[in-house]
Amino acid sequence: MNTSSDECRMSNDDGMTKSESRNASAGLRHLNIRISFVIRHSCVVIASAFHSCAYHVGWLWTRLLFGCIARIHVLGRENANCSGGFLLAANHISHFDPFLISLVVRRKIDWMTMAEFFRPRALGFLLRAIDAFPAERDRADRKTIRTAIDRLKNGRVVGLFPEGGIRDGVRSVLEGAPLRPGAATLAHIAGVPIQPCVILGSDRLYSAKQWLPLRRTPIWIAFGTPISHFPELQRSEARERIGSQLAAAFNNLYAELRRELQLTPDDLPHSPRERMKHCRASSRRGDLAVTGISNRSGWHANSENALRRFASGTVDSLLCASINFLHRRHRLNGSSREQMERYVVMCEALSPHQYYSAPNVIARNGESDSEPTVDGIRDSRMATLSWRSPIQTAFAANNVACVELFRTDARKWERMPTVFLLHALMSTSSTGYHRWAESFNELGWNACFVHLPYHFSRVPAGYWNGELAITPNLIRNAEALRQGVVELRQLMNALREHGCREFGVLATSYGGWIGALLATVESDLRFVALMAPIVNVDHAIWQSPAARRIRHELIRANIEPSLVARHFPLSSPLHCVPRCDPARVLFVTGEFDSIAPAEQIAAIQRKWHGSELLRVRQGHFGHRMMRETITRLKARGDL
Repeated sequence: MNTSSDECRMSNDDGMTKSESRNASAGLRHLNIRISFVIRHSCVVIASAFHSCAYHVGWLWTRLLFGCIARIHVLGRENANCSGGFLLAANHISHFDPFLISLVVRRKIDWMTMAEFFRPRALGFLLRAIDAFPAERDRADRKTIRTAIDRLKNGRVVGLFPEGGIRDGVRSVLEGAPLRPGAATLAHIAGVPIQPCVILGSDRLYSAKQWLPLRRTPIWIAFGTPISHFPELQRSEARERIGSQLAAAFNNLYAELRRELQLTPDDLPHSPRERMKHCRASSRRGDLAVTGISNRSGWHANSENALRRFASGTVDSLLCASINFLHRRHRLNGSSREQMERYVVMCEALSPHQYYSAPNVIARNGESDSEPTVDGIRDSRMATLSWRSPIQTAFAANNVACVELFRTDARKWERMPTVFLLHALMSTSSTGYHRWAESFNELGWNACFVHLPYHFSRVPAGYWNGELAITPNLIRNAEALRQGVVELRQLMNALREHGCREFGVLATSYGGWIGALLATVESDLRFVALMAPIVNVDHAIWQSPAARRIRHELIRANIEPSLVARHFPLSSPLHCVPRCDPARVLFVTGEFDSIAPAEQIAAIQRKWHGSELLRVRQGHFGHRMMRETITRLKARGDL
C-alpha cells in the first residue's frame, strides 16, 4: 500500500511540474510579445521625435534665412490651416517654393520630391529627416503612391507640384497648360481634399542681387478653397472633376493676386535662366554707371578676370584636394608593374577599332547576352535601358550598363536624331542633365543620359559616385574608358536598328574623354561637343594637380612614364586620329582650367585639323560652359 501511494504521489508531482512548465512557457511568450511591442513602439516614438525635431530645426533655419531676404504676402492663409489630412498642390516656378510655402503653413508638410535629389547621400539623409519622400518625375512609382496615400489617410499634409517640374510662360498651369493627373488620383484614392496654392515672386531669388541683406524680395502666396474628392462620383468622373476644378482654382488665384496686389509683368513668373541673365545684364550696366569708365580702360576687365581666375582656381583646388584624398584609399601592390606590363603588351597588338569592339558574350540559350534592347519600352517619353555590359569588372554593380532615354515623342521618335549626354567625373546629380535632355526634346532631338562606368546606378557599395573611375590602378581606368566607349557603340547600333541615323555627343570632363575616344571609332556623328575634356593622358597623370596621389603610387610601384605611354594610341585622344569629320568637333575650354588646361585643348584642336575651339571664362568646374556650348551649337546649325 505504501508503495502504491508513493507512486501516485510521484505521478501527481510530475503532473504538477508539467503544468507549471506550460504556464511558465506561456508567461515567457507573453513577456516576449510585450517586450517586442515596447521595443517597436519605442522605435516608432524615437523616429517620430527625430523627424519632428529635424523638421522644426529646418523650419527655424529657413525662417532665419528667408526672413532676411524676403517679404512674404499671403492671401487666404486660413484655408491652409484646416485640420485633417489634405493634399497641397502648388504651381512651381523655382527651387525655393517648398521652403517658402512651408513657412506660411502652420502644419508640417511632407513634400513629394524628385528622386534625383535623394541620390547624393547627405542630401538624401536630410530630405528623409524632414519626411520628404522621393518621386520619379516621368513615371508612376507604386511605392511613392502608397507612401503618399498612407500619410494622407493618417491625417498628414502631403505637398506636391502637379506640373511635374519648374514651369513658366505657356508651359505653366497659370497660363492654361494642362495638369498631370497624379494629384486628382491621389486625392480621390486617399479620400482627402486638395488645397490649391499659387506662389509668385520666388523665381526672383535666382538673381544674386536679391540675396543682399535687407533687400527683402517680395513673395506672394495665395491659398484657395479646398476642393472635395467627390466620393459620390465614379472614379473616372471624380478625377476629371477634381482636375478641372484644380486648374480653375489656379487660374482664379493667379488672377486674384494680379488684381489685388497690382503686379507688374516683371513680378510674373520667368525662367531661372532669364532671371540669372537679367541679373548679369543689370550688373554690367551698374558697373559702367558706377565706375564711369568705358572699354578704353582695361582696369575693370582685368579686375573681373582676376576675380574669376581666383574663384575658379579656388574651386578647382578644393575639388582636386578631395579627389587626391579619395585616392589614398587605392594603393598599388608589389605586382602592379608586372600586371601593367602584361596589359600593355596585350593591347599593343590591337587597333582602336578592335580595342573598342564589344566581345561576343553568349548566354545559355545561345544568343547574345550583352546588347541593349529598345523593343518593348513603355509609351512614356522617358525610358530606362539596362543591359549586361560586355566588359565585365570585379564589381557587379558596374557590370550593368544603364541609359535614360528621353524621347521627343513616345510613338514618333525613331527617325529623330539622338544626342548622348556624357557627364563629368563624380558628377553630384543628374538633375541638370535631365533638364538639358528636355531642352533637346523641344529642339526635336532624342536625348540619352548615359550612366558612365562607376557612376550613379553603377556605383559599388561602399564607394563614392565615380570614385573607382579614376584611381592609381591604371588598368581599371583604361578598362572603364573601354567599357564606356563599347557600351555607347552598342547603344548606337541598337538605335540604328530603329531608324536613328544621326547622333550627337555633348560631353563634359571625364565624359568628354570618352566622347573624344568615341569620335576615333565612329564616323556618323553630326556633332561632337567636348567641354573641358581630358585629351592628353600624359599631362593628366604626370602634371595634373588632381593626380598627385596617382603619381605617388605609380612611382612607388616603379611604373615609369614610358610604360604608361605605350597605351596612349588607344586611350589618349591627343595621340589618336578622329574617324568622324573633324569639322563636326567643337572643343570647349575654360580659360582658367588647371585640370584640363587651355593649351592642351588648343593642341588637340590644331591636330584634329578643321575642328573648332571655344573659350569660356571659367575653370574646370562651372555651369557657364554648358550654356555657351549650346548657344554655339545653335549658331553652327548643329541643332
